[in-house]
Amino acid sequence: MSRITAEQREVLAHTVREAYMEVFPTKTIESKLGVLEPNSYVAVTCSPTQGVDVTLDVTERLALRGFKVVPHVAAKMVRDKKHLREIIARLNDLPIISIFVPGGDADTPLGDYATAWSLLQDIAEHDHKFTEIGVAAHPEGHPAISEEVLTGELLRKQAVANYLVTQMCFDATVIGNWLARIRDRGVTLPAWVGVPGVADRTSLIKMSMRIGVGDSLRYLKKNHRAAMKLMLTNEYRPDDLLFELAPYIADPAYDIQGHHVYCFNQVEKTEQWRHKFLAELNSWQDGLTAQNVAPVHKQEI
Repeated sequence: MSRITAEQREVLAHTVREAYMEVFPTKTIESKLGVLEPNSYVAVTCSPTQGVDVTLDVTERLALRGFKVVPHVAAKMVRDKKHLREIIARLNDLPIISIFVPGGDADTPLGDYATAWSLLQDIAEHDHKFTEIGVAAHPEGHPAISEEVLTGELLRKQAVANYLVTQMCFDATVIGNWLARIRDRGVTLPAWVGVPGVADRTSLIKMSMRIGVGDSLRYLKKNHRAAMKLMLTNEYRPDDLLFELAPYIADPAYDIQGHHVYCFNQVEKTEQWRHKFLAELNSWQDGLTAQNVAPVHKQEI
């Protein structure tokens, strides 16, 4: 066992409290968000089957309800510069200050933008109210792109973006080591670490495979304790992962600002878990030993 210090506990509580949930724009999702605190952050994904306009529709309604909404504007879902102007104009009419720009999951681009970089360049040429523009990052790599290329992409995106969001990952050591490497290469974008929320086991595994985090599933195969805990329950909860991340979060060299929670639209379950987790953190006394926390050796970055 390893200790989670008072400082680590305090910082972890802050990042969990300020975490934002990613939701899919389904017909029922808006009715599920009433359990969230007023002014909560919510990210709305951009589906390759529904397109960006559906994302914007949901974004508008949620923004008018008082949520701090972060719409995903997937490059492959934007047709051309005219379409981009329409998207920006629509968002400029809303209290939206942050957008997230991934490449997108579509096999074929809808129009002129095949990559996030190409779209980001054109966004930079327009007048907009966005003070925060996020980009995707891959701690476990990409099956078709080398880490060298991925890091190079982050380096050039720094000119037009100001935060990164990591792909969902179950392994704190992988996340920490990857952050150390990209910081050493000069990537200074503050990091929002993608973590799974509360999800039933079957949905979690299916979604993990869909979004390409097979390495995390292989990690579970190798880590018998983690795998056993997942298999012995119908639900996954990210408590252990967050405890393992705590030393990295508390170390400013890694510049982890918060969490992007992949809740799979299980908003109520994940929000109930968040309140319980924060209550437990706040009830602990200094020096209390936390279970199942792997020791982390501080690295020079």
